[in-house]
Amino acid sequence: MSVKNEFSKYANQYNSYNIVQQIAAKSIIRDINYQPKRILELGCGSGQVIKNVSWEYDFYKAMDFSQNMCNIHPKANNIQVECFDFDSDAFFENIKNDKYDVVISSSALQWSKDLAKIVKAISSISPKIYAALFTSNTFKTIQAITNKKSPILDEQSIKKAFLQYCECEFETITYNLEFDNKKKLFDYIKKSGVSGGNTLEFKDAKKLYKEYNLNYLEFEVIFVKAFSKS
Repeated sequence: MSVKNEFSKYANQYNSYNIVQQIAAKSIIRDINYQPKRILELGCGSGQVIKNVSWEYDFYKAMDFSQNMCNIHPKANNIQVECFDFDSDAFFENIKNDKYDVVISSSALQWSKDLAKIVKAISSISPKIYAALFTSNTFKTIQAITNKKSPILDEQSIKKAFLQYCECEFETITYNLEFDNKKKLFDYIKKSGVSGGNTLEFKDAKKLYKEYNLNYLEFEVIFVKAFSKS
């Protein structure tokens, strides 16, 4: 299953299974100590970021590659919700003439196939970027047991991409999310979207279920405050 399809499949359940994503979204908004009037959000999902915005803004463009997510995102006259893959030419064409006070992205850009290209584009249309990205250390014990490489970017690759075009402040935080039993833990992996559509063969899944002895899942999130050099 592709990343896009996984997010789409569980869109209506997403708010029950995106606990760490919600924490990240709240943290980003809390760090914005001014009131930007024109906002672009990449990877808006079902609206966990915009629901935390308490100030009045003139225009908010929210973008996500899952149409199902876009369908349930909050709507208003000054909110424009568009379905785009941020790695696509259509995305870059759509934003190239825009201007924003800030670009926000929570728990999304780690899926990019060319993060540096995205940072270059958004730093040219906004002086500030606030982002949170999961790193490849998310689910690190699962990766060790299954010998499967993480589908998302590592911390150093994320930093390198942003530093090419921005002055940056970084903070990396580890979260452990506890569960009452293994069934709930593995349901969360499937429905939270963090696994990126990576499915295990039956024998690997059986091995993981048998050998995963932690009562929690590991997440690592890097928070980025980026200030455009352009």
